[in-house]
Amino acid sequence: MEPVTWAIHKYVMHGFLWVLHRDHHDHSIEGTLEKNDYFFVIFALPAIALMYFGWLNDFNYLFYIGLGLALYGMTYFFVHDIFIHQRIDFLKNSKNPYLLAIRRAHKQHHKHLGKAEGECFGLLWVPIKYFKMYFNKDKV
Repeated sequence: MEPVTWAIHKYVMHGFLWVLHRDHHDHSIEGTLEKNDYFFVIFALPAIALMYFGWLNDFNYLFYIGLGLALYGMTYFFVHDIFIHQRIDFLKNSKNPYLLAIRRAHKQHHKHLGKAEGECFGLLWVPIKYFKMYFNKDKV
């Protein structure tokens, strides 16, 4: 799912659906919800539909594809919204090198306010330089 997530983030969210994703970068809205949060529904609907039609057909492959999408969506929510953006105080002071690397890469992504500029569009796998920053700290 990571390559698909990267492509959707770069070409859809920073492309023709920038109108929904923009407030996630410029923080132009006050409150807890952003237009960007509509992506939760946009991405959940195919997962629900696939699970439903797979269930109707004796749990065929469609169900498991939908389940995989749903599980990745839950992972995305926990990593992106809870861990990275701290919508809930959880793992705020983590020392885990992997978690610190993905948090740092996401901060680099957010330093760009426009839709055209950008880097680090992935979630669970980011450029190796961020991993090197935290995994090699003790070796210096």
